[in-house]
Amino acid sequence: MVLTRPFRFVQLSSLMLLLFVANFSAFAQITERPRPESWKQLVKGAAFKDRFLPMPKGKLSSATWGGANVLPRYIDNGIEDRERSYWGGNIVKGADGSYHLFVCGWPESSAKGHGQWPRSIVYHTVSNNRIGPYTIKDTIGAGHNPEIFQLQDGRYVLYCIDKNYVTNSLDGTWQEGKFEFDPRDRPIIEGLSNLTFAKRPDGSYLMICRGGGVWISQTGLSPYRQVSNKRTYPDVAGEFEDPVVWRDSVQYHMIVNDWLGRIAFYLRSKDGVNWVTDPGEAYVPGIAFHEDGRLEDWFKFERIKILQDTQGRAIQANFAVIDTLKKEDKANDRHSSKNISIPLNPGVLISFLNTSLPAAGETIQIRVSAEKGFNPDKDIDLGSLRFGSNEQVNFGKGAKLVASKKQGRDLILTFSAEGHGLTKEEFAPKLIGRYKNGKLLFGYTRVPWVAYEPGILSALRPVFSPGTGTTGISVIVENFGMATSQPATLKLQLQSPEGVKEIATGTISPIQSYGKLALQLNTTYPFEKGREYEFVLSLSDADPSAPPFKFKAIPLP
Repeated sequence: MVLTRPFRFVQLSSLMLLLFVANFSAFAQITERPRPESWKQLVKGAAFKDRFLPMPKGKLSSATWGGANVLPRYIDNGIEDRERSYWGGNIVKGADGSYHLFVCGWPESSAKGHGQWPRSIVYHTVSNNRIGPYTIKDTIGAGHNPEIFQLQDGRYVLYCIDKNYVTNSLDGTWQEGKFEFDPRDRPIIEGLSNLTFAKRPDGSYLMICRGGGVWISQTGLSPYRQVSNKRTYPDVAGEFEDPVVWRDSVQYHMIVNDWLGRIAFYLRSKDGVNWVTDPGEAYVPGIAFHEDGRLEDWFKFERIKILQDTQGRAIQANFAVIDTLKKEDKANDRHSSKNISIPLNPGVLISFLNTSLPAAGETIQIRVSAEKGFNPDKDIDLGSLRFGSNEQVNFGKGAKLVASKKQGRDLILTFSAEGHGLTKEEFAPKLIGRYKNGKLLFGYTRVPWVAYEPGILSALRPVFSPGTGTTGISVIVENFGMATSQPATLKLQLQSPEGVKEIATGTISPIQSYGKLALQLNTTYPFEKGREYEFVLSLSDADPSAPPFKFKAIPLP
């Protein structure tokens, strides 16, 4: 489901409302956004926010900093102390089984209070479990909003705004450096800050910048090259920041936050370039709750990062949280910020057993894989299951279960031929149901009719060469996919007040992964000398949701 209009978000605690009234005026930091009416029909498990689990029991205390909205709380969750304010950061698991949180922070005694963040220091912190408490092991250097990832050769890269640090091991020496960026004739979408990274199957890296542009690096350290023509975020009103992207064994995932509306969106993609937005909020205030229902009512949740399991599934979210308005966090006062850990329901592992898109009257079979602590034959409430397209299942529809049988430790489920809603555009059908204990069960699967590592063609801006009666057009087409591209067609159109006119087309032969092709075209269109024109360049191989490359040029200088 791709959203097409704004929505409303008004979940505020009483304390938040008081703070809102007391501190906001015409220059408000919060706005209300109406939700689509259809969101009222979503079932449990449709929205990403449904995956948040209770925070594990820890050291519950009120003898610490913070407003009444966050007291008492688990002070051994994530990282916090009275000496520093912490922000951002994500976790990687070390070879020894310990967990390493790379987080930034600044002295709580700073005269600027929370405004000290531009002078953050990045800390390497460790814990013997993923929830915490984390303690500082090492100081990396200056930096803000860190995100760490591991290269194919085993080295680690720690990104911070405007720089990076690279090391051979988590306990090694970190060398400061900078990424290189090539926008490839495209405008950089809202700047290169708050970057987030996902490793592709061949060891290359996908990067999403703050503005929602898609970039690809062949190694993770080689130059990042922009391949998108517009932002990937949902087409709704919003002030977007803090994207986080990750890939599991089925698909790519992304969450992005509208900081002004205090609402986050969840998106999915088969290739990391073309995205769909799922309905429902990704997270909202109220996700930091204890097993007994007690709430840690943090004023803001920002800088979400994801910890993944060996299948790539999201098993934990880490947030930077603050108990009040950032401007109210002063030096050595009762307010501050920290990093918290909230576990996530990872979903179950399922696989699609049909060899093609189901024909009319054909039932669907999927396998539910057993895992440690999960016996699908005994633990699933079979009558609760629905399977099919996300558009159907998220709204309580989808195919119904008609049979099940045990196969080894796994369970084979057969669903009816009607109601699944599967089409060739569906790249990750969804299962929703419940365990016998009433808790949410969900899972995604790949399907045989989708190419998940396709060729990804992207063209540079054409170069025009004046001739006698014709104008030459040279276009470099590159393949950023992990497979050789299929034959494709390039079309160049001229946009004018009179309409759109096709002026040149060309055939693109297959291009190897990370290769390029120089395409030579000609047009007889009578360009005026010195006049700037608007052009639209499109490629026939592109995903239907991929926008064309629009640019302006003066063909005859």
